[in-house]
Amino acid sequence: MIRTLFAGAGLVALALAGAAQAADLPSRRAPQSDYYAPPVFTWTGFYLGLNAGYGWGSFTNGSEQLFGKPSGFVGGITGGFNYQAAPNIVIGLEGDWDLTSINNTNQMPFFAFSGQGSLNSIATIRPRIGYAAGRALVFVTGGLAMGSVSTSVNDWRAVPFFGSSSSFQAGFAVGAGLEYAFTDHISAKAEYLFTSLGAKEVFVWSPDWPRVGINTSTLRTGINYRF
Repeated sequence: MIRTLFAGAGLVALALAGAAQAADLPSRRAPQSDYYAPPVFTWTGFYLGLNAGYGWGSFTNGSEQLFGKPSGFVGGITGGFNYQAAPNIVIGLEGDWDLTSINNTNQMPFFAFSGQGSLNSIATIRPRIGYAAGRALVFVTGGLAMGSVSTSVNDWRAVPFFGSSSSFQAGFAVGAGLEYAFTDHISAKAEYLFTSLGAKEVFVWSPDWPRVGINTSTLRTGINYRF
């Protein structure tokens, strides 16, 4: 009986020693960590925003003699889509529509002649391509431009003539800029845009019969919400 008890005690001691040694062995499971990689920022997605700035330019095809060099403020809405095609390449399509106060009045002494020209609004649809460095994007752009142009003349120099005209004219736009994403959803930009609207004849068969086009340069800033 005593021998049996000693034998049992020995077996228990051996089992405990084996368990202790097993506990000291390194675990085969991968070490656990609370660290996780943050999501990678991407420019891909739709966006909508506001823009504002200042524009200046000149009427073309000789009509600058009647209407001079206009200037004024611009402001409106912007929308588009970006696709990050490669780690540093972003392509997209952007459209905007701005109301403007770009205008000028030419006045001769003693009210012999008065000519007024205005770019009332302008819209563009433009592809964009840019180089992305993280949250910063440098881009160039170019495409279609469309605008509402109005002119008026009061001419007392020979045969008195009074006329006014408003037309919708098309042309092109080119530009470049820089955009920076402060958060995953909010970005701000600064850009230069040159637009040229094709000429249209106004006041036909009158003493003042010009072909009116307009070129403008615009510096503007904007803020976009990215979906």
